Amino acid sequence: MIMISHIETVTSLGQLTDLYADELKAYSMEQLTRKPSEDEWSLGQMYVHLINTALNMQLRNVEICRDRSGESVTETKGATEAGQAIFAAGGFPPVRIQVPPSPQYTPGQPESKEQLAEGLQTVLRRMKEISSELESIDPRQTVDHPRLGAFNANQWFALVEMHFRHHLLQKKRLQDWLSSSNG
Repeated sequence: MIMISHIETVTSLGQLTDLYADELKAYSMEQLTRKPSEDEWSLGQMYVHLINTALNMQLRNVEICRDRSGESVTETKGATEAGQAIFAAGGFPPVRIQVPPSPQYTPGQPESKEQLAEGLQTVLRRMKEISSELESIDPRQTVDHPRLGAFNANQWFALVEMHFRHHLLQKKRLQDWLSSSNG
């Protein structure tokens, strides 16, 4: 299983955050909210998804693992085969994952570029804050992922960076589409 240190995870996320934030500057709000098709996300929705998933799921689950010491917070025993494969490989496979549009899963359009830039910085700041707490969180405390099984705080923490890295493929695809459609 490939697990990088918390410092390496935060450093890599910092580099990814800088990349996402720098590239955000090149687009207008109209471009950020334009969708290739009705069933696909805009570039802005992808940013919203990354920020919301990190803050409201991944880092929230780190906190649940921390705060519920001794309580059972999971129904499964460890990661599923797919969850184990992600950690064995050190990241998500380079495949496109499409989920049917739904009010529960489909992110909303961003309100502004500033909202996105601030959201990226909030994720990075929270990662830095929580990284110092990880060593003290019982690794037996886990929280279920909807598809990948039970993860402990260290795994949820690492998942933030892996998820940002995975969406580089979608970002490139959307940027190429915007360029080819004359932006």
